Amino acid sequence: MSRVTQFIFRRRGGKGWHWTDIATWVWLIGGLIIMFGPAVWLALSSFKTPAALAEFPPSILPYVSQQATVQGYDKPLTLFNATMPDGSTRVLAEVRRVGTVAQMVDPKAPAEIIKVNINQRTPVRSVSFSTENYVQPFLHFDFFRYLWNSVFVTVTATVITLVVNSMAAFALSKYEFKGRNAAMLVILATLMVPLSVILVPLYSIISTLGLFNNLWGVILPTVATPTGVFILRQYMLTIPDELIDAARMDKASEWQIYWRIVVPLTAPALAVLAIFSVVWRWNDFLWPLIVLSRRELYTLQVGLNIYSGELNVQWHFILAMTVVTMIPVVLVFIFLQRFITTGIAGTGLK
Repeated sequence: MSRVTQFIFRRRGGKGWHWTDIATWVWLIGGLIIMFGPAVWLALSSFKTPAALAEFPPSILPYVSQQATVQGYDKPLTLFNATMPDGSTRVLAEVRRVGTVAQMVDPKAPAEIIKVNINQRTPVRSVSFSTENYVQPFLHFDFFRYLWNSVFVTVTATVITLVVNSMAAFALSKYEFKGRNAAMLVILATLMVPLSVILVPLYSIISTLGLFNNLWGVILPTVATPTGVFILRQYMLTIPDELIDAARMDKASEWQIYWRIVVPLTAPALAVLAIFSVVWRWNDFLWPLIVLSRRELYTLQVGLNIYSGELNVQWHFILAMTVVTMIPVVLVFIFLQRFITTGIAGTGLK
């Protein structure tokens, strides 16, 4: 066995199983199911038909009931495995259902009507992936316009967030001035203020500035985040002050110190904040819904609301487009995941 296999399957009890080995495997497998189970179920459900989504109890795999064209009937009939009174099983097609009794026929001999209790039959099903759930929204749903709006809002807001928050963190970590700790406490206190509390004044400001129905109205109010300032400040505290003093002795300006010394050394924390910012902006729904009323300006999350009507919710399209909207966030996480542990661990060193 390879070293990786030996490491995964090694046991504390040597050749036998120790109780800690069993507890560890149960813990890890349970955590794996809890973490990735909903995502896998979402991905598989996005390939189901509306009828399959309405089934109870729900199934994990996307099953589709088999149908057959029967002579004398205009539409294809659904096939069932029916248990007969003598205990035998036959494949029958349902013509109609009256209460708990279904009128069925044999596809090979459709002249005879056979009555079967609905509890004595099971549908003939097979696994089938309904790719129309992904194709139809691209054809009849302005997906690429909403995608571009979401990408523009997410990328622009993330870049501005990194710049603004890193500058604030640099000032709060490396400059000595009166009221620095008080300013940091005020910033942290804003973490306890929910968005719903400031929606009305925030909307008034955006409307006064003429940013209503403008993507910049979605971007600008979210660029300064107390979480980002806190993470970056704590990480910048680990940068030696002597390094900055030496740069000042070499006639480096404050901008050069910030851009050429502090920002490169803070790259792991910036990557963590970038991941958080992408997730926040990409999944944001409430604020874009309030600011944007023109359909061509909708982001993806607001655009998906089109499939949720008052009397009809097209869950198959919503699930499929939700899977598509998850892909960019997953890609960002994959490329920046190596910075997460370093950035979070370095945040609490001082």
